[in-house]
Parts: sequence; C-alpha cells; structure tokens
Amino acid sequence: MSDLLVVGCSQLVTLAGPQHPRTGTEMCEVGALADGAMLVRDGRIAAVGLRADVEPLAKNAEVFDAGGRLVTPGFVDAHTHLVFAGNRANEFEMRCAGATYQEIAGQGGGIRSTVRKTRAATEDDLVAVGSRYARWFLQGGTTTVEAKSGYGLTADDELKILRAIRRVGETTALRVVATFLGAHEVPEEFAGRVDEYVQLVIDEMLPRVAEEKLAEFCDIFCEAKVFNVEQARRVFTAAKAHGLGLRMHADQFTSFGASELAAESGATTCDHLEQTEAASIAALKQAGVMPVLLPASVYAIGSRKYPDARAMIEAGLPVVLATDFNPGSSPTTSMRMVMSLACTQMKMTPAEALTAATVNAAHSLNRGNEVGSLEVGKIADFTVHDAEDYRELPYFFGDHQAVAVFAGGVRLRTQ
Repeated sequence: MSDLLVVGCSQLVTLAGPQHPRTGTEMCEVGALADGAMLVRDGRIAAVGLRADVEPLAKNAEVFDAGGRLVTPGFVDAHTHLVFAGNRANEFEMRCAGATYQEIAGQGGGIRSTVRKTRAATEDDLVAVGSRYARWFLQGGTTTVEAKSGYGLTADDELKILRAIRRVGETTALRVVATFLGAHEVPEEFAGRVDEYVQLVIDEMLPRVAEEKLAEFCDIFCEAKVFNVEQARRVFTAAKAHGLGLRMHADQFTSFGASELAAESGATTCDHLEQTEAASIAALKQAGVMPVLLPASVYAIGSRKYPDARAMIEAGLPVVLATDFNPGSSPTTSMRMVMSLACTQMKMTPAEALTAATVNAAHSLNRGNEVGSLEVGKIADFTVHDAEDYRELPYFFGDHQAVAVFAGGVRLRTQ
C-alpha cells in the first residue's frame, strides 16, 4: 500500500489531546487545523499537522485533495442494535396516531415484535440486513459501531445474532464491537416467569457467548417493567465471571436504582439516562462510568424528556453520544442528526457533541488508543464532509452522506 497524503482541508479536526476520555473543558478542544494535512502509512497515521509541515514528509505519496472541505475522525457510534429482521414502520404509524411506545409494547408489539421476525430469520438473512445497515453507517461517516444482540431471547437465536454481527464486521469495512444483550426483554414464553428467564441467561446463554468469544460486553435493560435491579445484579455478576465488560440500559422511563447499580458494578457505560437525577450523576462520576446519551430515541418516540447533558458535563462526566439505531425507538444511523439534537435539545456545544461522537465514544469501547482521533499511530479512519467548519455538522441537520470515507487509509465505496 502506497503512502497517502491528505491535503486541501478547510479544517482538519484531529481531536488530539489527552489519552483518556475527555471531560469538562477538554470536550471543547477539538484540535481544528486550518489548512491541515495528514500522512497515512500502512493504514495508520504517520504525521498530522499544518500542510507546510506535513507535505515535505510525503515522498512519492498518493495525494487526496479534500477540495477545501472538512475532515474529521470517523464517527464512533457506541450504542446500536445493528442486526435485526424486519422493521416496525407500522408501530411508527401507531405512535403518530397517539399510541405510546409502552402501550404498543403492552399489546405484543415493541421488542417482542422484532424478536418474532428475527427468530424466523436465518443467520445469512441477518448478515444481509446487517451489511445493508453497515453501508448506511459508512455513508454517513461512521466507521466504528458497538452492536448489540437482544432480538433472539433464546440461546440459539442470541448466538445466531452475535455470529451475524461478527460476520458483518469481517465482511464490511465497518469496525464492529459486539455486546450480548440477552436480557433485553422477557420473551413471551416466559411471561410471568422473569426469574426463570434470567437464570437461562446466566446458565446457558452467557457461558456459550463466552466460550465462542462472541462478545466483549454484556448489557441489560434494567427497567421497572422489564428486569429489576436485583435481576440485573445477577446477570452482571455472571457476566463479570465470564470476563465480559458491562454496559447498561438505565433510567430511560423510570429512575429506580439502575444507574446506581451500574456504578456499583463498575460498568463501562450507562446508557439512556433520560430520568437520571443528581445523586445518580454523582454515583456515576465517583465510579468512573461513562454516560452514553441517545437523544434520537427520545425524539423518535415523541418524548420531551432528554438527558441532562449539561449537568453531567458540569459534574465532570465524559459524555458519549450514540444513535441507538434500532427498528422501534430510533431508526436512524445518522450521527450528525444525533449531534444536532444534542446541541438543540441538550444544549451541548458543537465541539462537545463532536468529542462525544468520536474520541469519547472510542474510549467507551476500549478503542481510544486506536480510533476516535487523528493522531500519530492511530488507525487512519477519517471522513470528508461537504462542509468547511465542524460547527456545520450539527447546524445543517438531516441525512447528509459523507463526501468520502476512509477506513485504515483506504477510500471506501459506500454506495
């Protein structure tokens, strides 16, 4: 592979900085270089800085001219449900007519609806649809995602999803970090027997996931009408025993101790947090848990209660933004849309939103030393946007495809 020299950047936004998740004023320091340049060698960044300094280092390099456009790290989406069968456009129509997300779920829709379709799909079917969505992510400039299971809810079907996730990561340019989410919902056949289902997750699913090394993390939807705190504690204890990191869906609809359990258990992230209060924020800060905020899911279900991002940032938490891409509550792959919602609805600044969507997200996936910023030695995953200034990313909201996307220094065909 020949060296690659990237020039012609209106701004080269490096996100260079301390090698830890960014907090406080660090989230505002995005390292935007006017007329910056970058040299890529063997898929990694060999030099980055002002064009006048970098260009002399490039001998016989292929040149990519960004044409006076914005170049940033590829987005890192730290909470997605990448692989599922079917969609729930019919439920979207029901919500438009006034039904709530919870009412639809209570009538047999919601997650259980997707479970029925996903159980009926083959692994090859799931790889095909996952590859389609991987292309959507890449088209928008996202180069790394976390991908959860959770739409199988039997041991065989959960492993089927995780194997499909692995194959999508192996056969597309999207970097994929897998999370086991067997405790996403109580399946219909276990109605009224939640503890029995939790034991199935612990005794059968987790050992098989760990044995096949299909996931790096274990997640659970800890919510009053799904899995309570004690049930979540049991799953977390077992997951830790199998060497899995911990993530948690918490405080989405109610606040009843889920985020405190995430702190107590040493979870890597605590996600959603729409109902999180000051005491929980303090507990997450004390335990070093990273909040992953999902404003697109608030928007899509028609709620008005967004997470208190400003309180979290002011408390010193390294905030992460993610799409929560899924068929029910957040059918979007657009990190730019998420950034716009973060700015308009949660009063984050454009710089904070970009930090949360790149380098902080990378650290939440234990990838902070590889992706999320454009620094010497890191993988050359970067995106060229049809913009001149990073503040335009959330300012122009909607579905914008990137001008060019590079993974490991190779330009991708995303169409």
